Amino acid sequence: MELAGGMLSGHTLDNRVSVAAVSACLEELQNRPHAWDVWAVASVQEEVGLIGAYTSTFQIHPDAVIAIDVTFAKGPGSTDWQTVPIGEGPSLCVGPNIHPALHKGLKDLAEKLEIPVLMEYAPRHTGTDAFAAQVTAEGIPTALIGIPLRYMHTPVELVSVKDIQRAGRLMAEFIASLEPDFINKITWED
Repeated sequence: MELAGGMLSGHTLDNRVSVAAVSACLEELQNRPHAWDVWAVASVQEEVGLIGAYTSTFQIHPDAVIAIDVTFAKGPGSTDWQTVPIGEGPSLCVGPNIHPALHKGLKDLAEKLEIPVLMEYAPRHTGTDAFAAQVTAEGIPTALIGIPLRYMHTPVELVSVKDIQRAGRLMAEFIASLEPDFINKITWED
C-alpha cells in the first residue's frame, strides 16, 4: 500500500524491497558500460540459516559480493544504536565480515554522488546473506547495503521508496565504476 511521504507498507517487504533495489540497479546498468560481469541472486532460506546464499555463492564463486537486505529502521520504542532512520538513505555496514575496501569504495562514491548513506555497525555475524558470502570457500570480499525497514516481520512493514531507489543507484554506480583489475588492488589494509 502506498502511503504519504513516499512510503510503502505491506507484508513480506523483507526481502522484496531488496529485489526491487537490485532490479533498479540492473535497469540502470543496461544503459551503462561496465567492465565486470554481474550476477544477481535472490536467495532462499535466509531467515533459517542463509542456505541459499551459501549454495549460490559456492556455485557462482564470485570475485566480490554486494549483499543487500533490509535493516531495522528507527521506530517507536527503538534505540538509536540498534536502528537507522527511515527515508534518509540506505545503510552501509561495517564489521568483521565486511571487506573494508568495498565499504570504503561504496561510502566514498555515495559521498561523491551525494547519495545519503547511513552507517551501520555489526560487531559480529550480520544475520544476512553477506555473512554467508564472506565465509564461503576461501572467503569472498563482501559489502552489505541495508534498506531501513520499520516493523520487520509483521504484516505492516514500512519502507521508503527513496531508500530503495538510492540503494539501487548506489550499486549500479559502484559496479559501473569498477576497473577490470579492481579485485587485484584491494587489500584488508584499505
